Amino acid sequence: MDLPAVKIKKILYATDLSKGARSAFAYAVSLANTYNASITILHVIYEDHNIDSVASFYIGEEEWLKIKKRTYDDARDVLIGKKRDDIAIEEILQKFTEKAKFDGQAQNFVTDEIIVKHGTPEEHILDQAKERDCDIIVMGNHAHGALEEAVLGSTVHRVMRRSKIPVFVVPLPKIDPDEKGI
Repeated sequence: MDLPAVKIKKILYATDLSKGARSAFAYAVSLANTYNASITILHVIYEDHNIDSVASFYIGEEEWLKIKKRTYDDARDVLIGKKRDDIAIEEILQKFTEKAKFDGQAQNFVTDEIIVKHGTPEEHILDQAKERDCDIIVMGNHAHGALEEAVLGSTVHRVMRRSKIPVFVVPLPKIDPDEKGI
């Protein structure tokens, strides 16, 4: 049986900057080292004004605002202290990748670019993968509560349904709340 050769030269690592995201990053780095590929890191700050009205209708504006606030506060507090600007996130990701190169055994991956976007995550993930001619997307998957899953759906599932390239999904571990994120 002749199998097609697998060639991975460009990896898009999509991160939500959660504490468990390091687990998915480890797989991205391993693939990069195995295939001598480069990694583009993407973080999307979720913004969807259409979901605001739908979510408010189904669960009430107050409950929706609590969910949104918790998401933004977690990312801000864990990763960037009280700063909210994209430059701070890019700097954190840059430092994280530099540290990963020195902490691991022979982690010689190349980081092509660190990208921070605002909008709908799956749209930016798919757009960036296509624009940068990536061969694979690596991302983690959280287990969300039923309410959040019903309202928000799953970014991973939407990316997997629409992607023209393979999507490598890493189940993210449950993390101690006192542990730092990436």
